[in-house]
Amino acid sequence: MVIIMRAGADESSIQEVIRAIEYNGLSAKVMEGEFQTIIGVIGDREKMCCLNVESLEGVEKAVSISKSYKLVSREYHPQPTVIDIGGIRIGDGNLVAIAGPCAVESKEQIMQAADIVKSGGAQFLRGGAYKPRTSPYSFQGLEELGLKYLAEAGERTGLKIVSEVTEVENVDKVAEYVDVLQIGARNMQNFRLLKEVGRQNKPVLLKRGISATIDEWLNAAEYIMSEGNERIILCERGIRSYEEYTRNTLDLSAVAAVKHLSHLPIIVDPSHGTGKWRMVKPMAFAAVAAGADGLMMEMHPDPAKALSDGPQSLTPEHYRDIMDGVSRLAAFLQESGLAIRDIG
Repeated sequence: MVIIMRAGADESSIQEVIRAIEYNGLSAKVMEGEFQTIIGVIGDREKMCCLNVESLEGVEKAVSISKSYKLVSREYHPQPTVIDIGGIRIGDGNLVAIAGPCAVESKEQIMQAADIVKSGGAQFLRGGAYKPRTSPYSFQGLEELGLKYLAEAGERTGLKIVSEVTEVENVDKVAEYVDVLQIGARNMQNFRLLKEVGRQNKPVLLKRGISATIDEWLNAAEYIMSEGNERIILCERGIRSYEEYTRNTLDLSAVAAVKHLSHLPIIVDPSHGTGKWRMVKPMAFAAVAAGADGLMMEMHPDPAKALSDGPQSLTPEHYRDIMDGVSRLAAFLQESGLAIRDIG
C-alpha cells in the first residue's frame, strides 16, 4: 500500500500517519517528492486491511499495490529515480557508458583498457576480478589482486569502477575497491547475496537472469531495496531462447516495460545480449533509441588474446566508433524531442 499525502502536508501530519502504520504492526517508508510526500506501507496484507488512514489530516488517498514488488514499483515512486555516483548521474536523461574487458587479466591489460575506455568517453570501467564460468577449467579471475588493479586504474584515470561480486563472503572485500557492485545473471536469484548487497552503501548493478521474467527481475531488485539500498541500476543483458545464432536474445522491449513498471534506471548490455562484436553497434543504437539510460559493453585491447569472451569484445577502434555514434544519436534524440525517457 502507498499513502499519498496532500500537497503541502506538514511534518506533524506525516508523523501521525507513520504512527498509525507502526501501531498496526506495519513499517513505513517515506519518499519525498517535489510536490507531494508518499508513504509506503510494508508488511502483512491482512494487517493493512485494518489500516484506516484516509481520515487522518493531510492524507489525500491510500492506494493498494497489487504487484509482489512494492518499493521498486512506479506506484510507490512515480518519478524516475536518478542515481548519483561521484557526480555521474544515471537516469536523468543523459546517456552513460560502462566499458572494459570481461576479466582483469593483468595490470598491464587493465591499465591499457582503462586508457582506451577513458579516451572513448565512457564514465565507468568494468572488469571481472571474480569470474563465475560455465566450465571449471576456464579462467576464473585474479580475485583480490584484480580488484587492486581495477582500483588503481580508476584512481589514475578518474573512471568509476564496476565489478561483479559472486559470493556473500566477498561482498565487503569487493565493496572496498569498487564504486558499483555488480550482480551477474547467474546470481540474480541468489537471495542471500541480494540481501547482503542491499545492506551495503554502494550502488548495485543488477543484471537480468538468463531465463528470468521481468517480474522475477524486479522482485530481485525488491530484495535489495527491502534491505535499505535504494541505488539500484537494472541491466538487460539478453535472455535464453530457441535462437542459436546469437549467444542470447536481447530483449529491448524490457527497456520500455521497466520504464513503465518501475522508477529504477535501466541500461543495456549488447555484448552479452548478442555474443557477437559485429552486432554490438546496431543493438547499442537500438537501445539508445528505446530509451535506455546507458550501455555496458565489453572492450579488450586485443580481443584475439582475451582469456574470456573474446568473440563479443570490441577492439579499441570499434569501441571508439560506437561511442561516437551513440553520443551523436543521443544528442539528436534530445534536441529533436524524440528521446524516450519516461514511460510511466
